Formats: sequence, C-alpha cells, structure tokens
Amino acid sequence: MKLGYFGINMGPHSRPDDLVETAQLAEAAGIESLWTGEHVVLPSPQLAAGQPVPPDHPYLDSLLALSWAAAHTKNLLLGTGIVVLPHHNPVVFAKQVATLDVLSRGRVRLGVGAGYQEREFAAVGVSHEHRGPLTDEYLDALEQLWYRPAPEYHGRFVDFDGIDAHPRPVQRPIPVIVGGHVKASLRRAIGRGHGWYGFMTTPESTARCLDLLRSVATRVERPAALGPLEITVTPYGPLTRDVARAYADLGVDRIVPWHIDWDRFPGDAVPPGDWRGAAAAIESDLRAIDGA
Repeated sequence: MKLGYFGINMGPHSRPDDLVETAQLAEAAGIESLWTGEHVVLPSPQLAAGQPVPPDHPYLDSLLALSWAAAHTKNLLLGTGIVVLPHHNPVVFAKQVATLDVLSRGRVRLGVGAGYQEREFAAVGVSHEHRGPLTDEYLDALEQLWYRPAPEYHGRFVDFDGIDAHPRPVQRPIPVIVGGHVKASLRRAIGRGHGWYGFMTTPESTARCLDLLRSVATRVERPAALGPLEITVTPYGPLTRDVARAYADLGVDRIVPWHIDWDRFPGDAVPPGDWRGAAAAIESDLRAIDGA
C-alpha cells in the first residue's frame, strides 16, 4: 500500500515554515503523497453534528498550499482530499489546477466531492440542492478546458464556447479521485473517477463501501480508459499495524492518516504543534504499513 499524509494545509501546517518542513520530512521518509482538506468557511458557532473542527480552525486554500509544498519538494504527489467542486467556478478552477500541475511537473491528484455543509453553500452563493448536478457539469467543463482542442460546453449551469486556455496540464489526464460515501458519489466514482476516496472510514465501513462500489459497477458503465478504481482512505482513528493490515486485506491502495488527538475528537481536534510532531507520526505510520 501507498502511504500519504493528510492535512498539510490545516492546523499547525497552516504556518508556512511548518508546512514546508513537514512536506520535506515526508518526502525524505518515503511518503508518497500530501493531501489537503477544504472548507472555505465553517459554521460559527460549531454545529453539534457534521462539523468535526471548530470555526477558528485554520484552513489554507488547498491549491495555494499545495503550490507552496510543490515549490519545496521534488517528487511528492499533491492531492486534494477533497475540494468541494461546486464551490469553485469551473473555468477559473481549471486554470488553477492546470497551473499547479505545470508548476509541480505533473504531480496533481485531484480529489473532488459534492460537499454537504448548507451554510457553506449559502455563503459562497451556490445551490446546496443542486450540488450533485453541479459537480457533474463542472467535471465535464474541466475535461473540455484541459484536453479538447476547442473547448466548448453547454449545460444547465455552465455554458461556454469560442475560448481557449493555456498552458494545458502536464498530465493527460489529471487523475480524478471522487470522495463521498453516498450512492451518488459512488456512482460518480465508478463512472468518472480514476479513484475513490473514503474519508474517516474504518475497515468495516470501507468494506461496506467497497461492496456498494462493486454493486454500482454492475449498473454504471466504467470507461476502459479510467483503468482499475484506485482506493484511498483516511482512517477514523490512529493508524496501527492491525488497522493497516485490515485495509490491505480489503485491497485498499493508499492510506492517508490524519494526525490528530483522537481522544479529543471532535472539537479542538488538532492541537497546536510543529513539524516535530509530524515526524513522530510519520515514523509510526511507516512502521504500521511495513508491519502490514
């Protein structure tokens, strides 16, 4: 299994020096990838359910944080885990992701999801009700702008032609990883994604999602060009040897742990700290993966 590092844009890593030192430490240790989380805004006061971190928890912008990491590393893959795609204008977002792929020399892994926080949708002026169709149209628009000689798209929410945008991404295609546990997300992963991202899963909940993905695959056509569906998970709880082995037995391809104080979760889950705390966590993760 491949090993990633989640939250490079959050908590203590929202400080520029800590982000760089953690990224370089991860690369030196042999970690495969760095991953961001995303909230443009958070409800304040904190909601009792559905909001794992408080509203004053710092989140750097995912693409800007990954650009900063890219500038200070050479080989680490750079993943969004995930971006809430309907929150982003697709034409602008296409330019931003292509720019990151060019500047990183083809290291982007684009994790996307439809989102869930109603207040966040309201704050950015996007329909929460239509988040699923928006996500699908935006994915269509990104493909046009990245790969088509004459980009053109006419949909319910996105409409353009007679335009072009360069530079195009280095990767053709940029790997798209679809996050989410609901059936619509699983259908999107099978039909459109190079991979599926299960966030805050256990081996048991992952097994249920994989069963659902296999069921969906009997009804949703998967384009051959996408290849096998790559499975990425961020575990709920610390990564131990037994947990890593359980994920390996399920066929999980990548584990991306979140290094937080699980005894205090949810709430003030990510304590202040520096890259030295990340060093111990990375060493522990590598031992767990090696033991699996």
